[in-house]
Amino acid sequence: MLPDPTVPASLLAVLGALRGSFTSPTFSTFAALVTGLIANTGRGTVTGMLLGAGLTRCWSHDRAHSFFARARWEPQTLGASLSHLVVRSVVPDGTPLTVAVDDTLFKRRGKKVFGAAWQHDGSAAGRDGIGYGTCFVVLGLIVDLPFLPRPVCLPVAARLHRPKGEQTKVELAASMIRFLAACHWSRRIDVVADAAYHGKALRDLPVSVTFTTRLPSHAVLYRLAPPPTGRRGRPRLKGDRLGTPAELAATLAFTPQAVTRYGRTETVFTAETTCLWYGSFHTQTVKVLLLREDAIDTGYDLALISTDLTASAGQLVARYAARWSIEVTFGEARGILGVGQAHHRTRRAVQRGVPFGLYCYTITVVWYALHGHHPQDAAEHRTRAPWYLTKTHPAFSDMTAKLRRTIIAARFMPIDAGQPTDTEIRAVQEAWAAASAHLA
Repeated sequence: MLPDPTVPASLLAVLGALRGSFTSPTFSTFAALVTGLIANTGRGTVTGMLLGAGLTRCWSHDRAHSFFARARWEPQTLGASLSHLVVRSVVPDGTPLTVAVDDTLFKRRGKKVFGAAWQHDGSAAGRDGIGYGTCFVVLGLIVDLPFLPRPVCLPVAARLHRPKGEQTKVELAASMIRFLAACHWSRRIDVVADAAYHGKALRDLPVSVTFTTRLPSHAVLYRLAPPPTGRRGRPRLKGDRLGTPAELAATLAFTPQAVTRYGRTETVFTAETTCLWYGSFHTQTVKVLLLREDAIDTGYDLALISTDLTASAGQLVARYAARWSIEVTFGEARGILGVGQAHHRTRRAVQRGVPFGLYCYTITVVWYALHGHHPQDAAEHRTRAPWYLTKTHPAFSDMTAKLRRTIIAARFMPIDAGQPTDTEIRAVQEAWAAASAHLA
């Protein structure tokens, strides 16, 4: 069994909501590896997880590797349980769910890594924009936390994409959206994505789902289909050609609109119309929103297309701006938790490793929201690092650090691994600092 001091009671309470996705032995391994990945400050490898959990002398490393390669659990089922946990914990009752979709490349080496290939890499430094590794399409719930001024994206689904494989990225995204909609059938779901996500796979989404994306500059738009004429033959499926977004911008009237995005409220100029994007959404009516940053007479700066016909221009702009939170999540998951650093090679291990790491990101934020947040966290950080004069809110690194301190304090408590108080956590910190100073 898992040694009790490894997992604090508060973290175990969060993980307990996911117990149904595992067998009893596998859940013990899962709880230990989650704790190890979060607590470890080195590389996010499988053995690094054992090191972070303090189990290197208690478990064989094969037990940890077997969890990814052979154990009975599925990332999709785990992600569904995690999405219910997020909705219950940090999403107000009855509000629609906002979901971001994107893909990211985790760089790998070696010809025997399943799914690894040369493919698009948005973070590539060179002009080619490609890298070698495994690409995952990720679905994340965008939530507003009361102690943060910006939205946070919490991954709840991730699937491996193989170039020239069975499904395209858009098809993978569509299948994950349908599954999430089935899991939360009573909720409306507003999905937002970048310009890469459009096509036939998105035509038959559930009625409870709306989809908003950036409109490519070469897209051709059409008027709505005219009413049947009563003559013989098939009725027309689309109206007259409206043209590309640039051509449409020349015919529409732009009006000033106050929008809130990236933590600021600004005045922009918008124009909108309903039409058909026949090439991607076929005969489904869509709304096109064109945005200009200032009062120029020609062109546009941003073109959005949405199946949400009731949302205002401000709501669509704010929704698309919130999409950037998934990019922040990718960067923090890599840099702080070390997601993608595990050296998985076999098919099942590769398919499970990255989703497991991204789910640990979500677990950390949910734990902090439920058990870890204290109003003085940012002030204490400024006390330790006084050069952060403008820091007023905790970052993900602060959330992770506090959970790590909680894990350490629970591990060194003399009796039971309960939930350490802030005083107990500080006592461990002071003892640690005193020991380090003595050794120095």
